[in-house]
Amino acid sequence: MERKASRRENECEEKTSNSESSELDKDYKTSLITLNVGGYLYITQKQTLTKYPDSFLEGIINGRIMCPFDADGHYFIDRDGLLFRHILNFLRNGELLLPEGFRENQLLAQEAEFFQLKVLSEAVKSRWEREQLASRETTFLEITDSHDRSQGLRIFCNAPEFIAKIKSRIVLVSKSRLDGFPEEFSVSSNIIQFKYFIKSENGTRLVLKEDNTFVCTLETLKFEAIMTALKCGFRLLTSLDCSRGSIVHSDALHFIK
Repeated sequence: MERKASRRENECEEKTSNSESSELDKDYKTSLITLNVGGYLYITQKQTLTKYPDSFLEGIINGRIMCPFDADGHYFIDRDGLLFRHILNFLRNGELLLPEGFRENQLLAQEAEFFQLKVLSEAVKSRWEREQLASRETTFLEITDSHDRSQGLRIFCNAPEFIAKIKSRIVLVSKSRLDGFPEEFSVSSNIIQFKYFIKSENGTRLVLKEDNTFVCTLETLKFEAIMTALKCGFRLLTSLDCSRGSIVHSDALHFIK
């Protein structure tokens, strides 16, 4: 009798455990929502979609807004499926994080307005305005010899961060005072001015390599600047002094995205 009672108790415990596990699985599955946005399927949690009250997605999930279903029973939203990944990432992260080189600010702002996400819409518009302002401003960096302004290089670009990158590399290497490199120089917002340049048979020497071990000619500096610009997605608009017949011999470079 005791064995039978014990067996029944175990069976009851197993059924209870299985029932609880089943309920948990059911709750978890119902918390997952599949959206069909313009033909692209996205699976996320209910709490993600309802993060911002009074938004379009929160309205759909909580039944305030009617939404059609596709053939598989998923919510169907007739919007840009590719751009929706940025909408969803914003809901997950709580901030606007876009890939480098993103150029669809206007479209994303429209999507943000459709989904009634005011915070996202303002963030996209603010980002777009900053880019527009930066594109109208041409920033330059001038590297010169204080005794001979003809010795040097001017780099123009409509992206201040690119100029800052080139400038920081030159300053960093200059401070390392490699053997034979000029130690005395001054730095302002847009100018790096050396007291003198080292003269050699191959011409004026400067340093740009990231590993801080390579002393190069001014001509090599131009090539390094061009390669860095191309890697960052810029293009060489023109050599501002084409009269010398070659980029290597020009004294200014102009980059733009």
